[in-house]
Amino acid sequence: MLAAMPPAPTTPPNRGEPRIRDRGDACPGALRLHPADDGSLARLRLPAGKLTGSQVKALAVAAGRLGDGALSVTSRGNAELRGLPDGCGAELAELLRDAGLLPSETHERVRNIVASPLAGLDGLGRADVQLWASELDALLCASGPAAGLSGRFLFALDDGRGDVAGLGADVTLLAEAEGRAVLRIGRHTHRVRAADAARAALAAAEAFLTAAAQAGTGAWRVRELPDGQDIAVGARLERAGVVPEPPAPAAGTEHSAPDAHPGPPTDGLAAPGAGPLPGIVAGPDGWAVSVAAPLGRLTVDQLRRLLPAPADEVRLTPWRGVVLPGFADRGTAEARLRALGRAGLITGADSPWYGVGACTGRPGCAKSLADVRADAAPGRGGLPVYWSGCERRCGRPRGDYVDVVAIGDGAYRVTAHGASVPVPSRAELADTIATARTRTTK
Repeated sequence: MLAAMPPAPTTPPNRGEPRIRDRGDACPGALRLHPADDGSLARLRLPAGKLTGSQVKALAVAAGRLGDGALSVTSRGNAELRGLPDGCGAELAELLRDAGLLPSETHERVRNIVASPLAGLDGLGRADVQLWASELDALLCASGPAAGLSGRFLFALDDGRGDVAGLGADVTLLAEAEGRAVLRIGRHTHRVRAADAARAALAAAEAFLTAAAQAGTGAWRVRELPDGQDIAVGARLERAGVVPEPPAPAAGTEHSAPDAHPGPPTDGLAAPGAGPLPGIVAGPDGWAVSVAAPLGRLTVDQLRRLLPAPADEVRLTPWRGVVLPGFADRGTAEARLRALGRAGLITGADSPWYGVGACTGRPGCAKSLADVRADAAPGRGGLPVYWSGCERRCGRPRGDYVDVVAIGDGAYRVTAHGASVPVPSRAELADTIATARTRTTK
C-alpha cells in the first residue's frame, strides 16, 4: 500500500531555547578525515546509495589496501571507511576521484540524499525518484550557496510508498500521482510538478540557509532553527522558476485516499516506513536481489561478491542493506541470492541477524563503554534491536526498536516500549532482549 499523503513533518521547528552552535560543522567526509581510536574515518556521500560496478571495486580496494578490510553502510545509505592510516588522505582522494566518487570537492559532504531503494524496480512507486536524486545531486554540486550546508543536512526522496519519508530529513519530496510531488521543509508544504521536484528541493535548502543566517544561531538542521524563524520557501521557489500548484490537502480529507496502484507482486516490499526485505524483488521489467549487511558491515570479499552487477548498479540502503537490480529472470536472481548468503550476507527476514544493529563501539570509539559488535547477539523476530556503546546511540534506527545501551562494567540497559531495565548479568541479557522484542504495546 502506498502512502496516501506525506507524513507529518519529520523536522519540526525547535521548541524552547534555540540551540546556539559556535563552531563549524566537523562532520567527516571523503576529504576531511576524522581521527578515531582505530585510525582515521572517511565518510563517502552516495546520493540514493548508488554505485557502479567499478565504484564498488574501488571501495573494495580502498577498504583492503588502506582501511580495516570492510565498508560500513550508514543509516543514510552512505559508506564509511575505518582504520585508515595517517597520511593516506591524498591516496584515498585520488582513488575516489578516479572512480567518479568525488564529482565536487567543495560539495562532497553535502550530497546527503536518500531515495526509495526500490524506486523504478517493483512497479509500486509513483515516480522513479532515483532519477530525481541524480538531478538534485547535479544541482547541489552546481550551487555555490549549497556548499554552505552542513554535512548533516538531509534530503529524502520518497516514491510514494512511505519508506524514506520518515527518516527525519530536512527536505522531503514525496511523489504523487499525475506527475506531482509534495515538498516539505519544517512546517512548509508545497505541491509542485514532478518535473520541478529536484529544483524545488534545492530551493528549499537554499531558503533554509538564508533563514539560518538570519537566525544567527549557527543552525545545521531545520529542526535547530529558533521557534518562529520563518523559512521563505515560496519566495525561493519563485526565484527558481518553480510555480507551486494548489496547496496539498491535509491528511484525512476526501483527497487523501490512496490511488489505485496494484502493481506487480513482489517478495521484497516491507511495510511503509521500513526498507526492502531481504530476498527477491519482482518487477515489471525484471528482478532484483535484496540483502542486508550483518551489523552494517560489508567485508572486502562481500563487496566483490556483489559483482558483476547485472545493471552495473548497486544500491546501498538506509537500512544497511544492498539492492542489486537488473536480473533478467528469477532463477538467475535466486542463484545470486544463494551465493551472497554463502558469503555471509543476510538473505531472508528469518535470519537471526536480521534487525540486529550496533554502533562502532570499542575499540574504534573512545566514548564507547563496550565492544558492542562483539557483544551483539542474534535473535529471531519481533522488534529490531540496536546495541549502543554509550548514550549517544550513534546510527540508531528510527521508529520502535529495542534499545540496548552499555552502562559500564560489562552491563547493559534494555529499553522497549518505554520500559527500561538494567541487566548486570550477561547470562540474562539474551533472554531480556528476546522478551523485549516480542512484547507488544498495551
